Amino acid sequence: MTHGFPLIVTRPEPGNAATVERARAMGFDVRAIPLFAARAIYWIPPDPGDFDALLLTSAFAPRLAGAGLVGLASLPVHAVGAATARAAEAAGLTVAKTGSSGAQRLLDDMTSENIRHILWLCGRDRSDFNPRGAAIAALPCYAVDPAPIPAGWDALVAAPAILLAHSARGAQRISELVGDARARLSLVAISPAAAAAAGDGWRDLAIAEHPDDAAMLAEARALWHKGAK
Repeated sequence: MTHGFPLIVTRPEPGNAATVERARAMGFDVRAIPLFAARAIYWIPPDPGDFDALLLTSAFAPRLAGAGLVGLASLPVHAVGAATARAAEAAGLTVAKTGSSGAQRLLDDMTSENIRHILWLCGRDRSDFNPRGAAIAALPCYAVDPAPIPAGWDALVAAPAILLAHSARGAQRISELVGDARARLSLVAISPAAAAAAGDGWRDLAIAEHPDDAAMLAEARALWHKGAK
């Protein structure tokens, strides 16, 4: 597939490099263009006895939380996506459940199991969810900031290409940066929320069946074959 449309990976590191590696193994002509950079921020761990479970919606939380995570090790983790679950386990946490259909669906499953007091270790900028009657304490432990636009971005999106949006914020920034060029660009969104943030007017817009790289790259491959015809 290396002779076709380039695949633009926009997520922050270290996830960007992992996605690029997977995509290259599939034969894509890949361009690594991180549009955000993640960093740890100061946070104070609460008393784990006040909560029934720990909700993780991004792998950045367990990767960047630091030493304070040890104090929360007694809480069962409910993670969105396999990558987040793996990062949680690598940080010494115990994963009770891995959701495969986005944060809201996982939260719905948690409340249906009568999990009512939830600590959400999250980013400074985050989406809102319907708590379904649960008490959710959002505790930011990292921030994801916009990165400078690299040289060559305008030329890259001036021709047909496929972009990956790994978050709603990422989809929104991609949308803002490409402007009217979206008419010749295809986008793969990790979730319906990311697709909504991307807006309309794309050459093609696909939503991953599951919130992970494998599903996103499967959609990208389908878009590549569609565009190659």
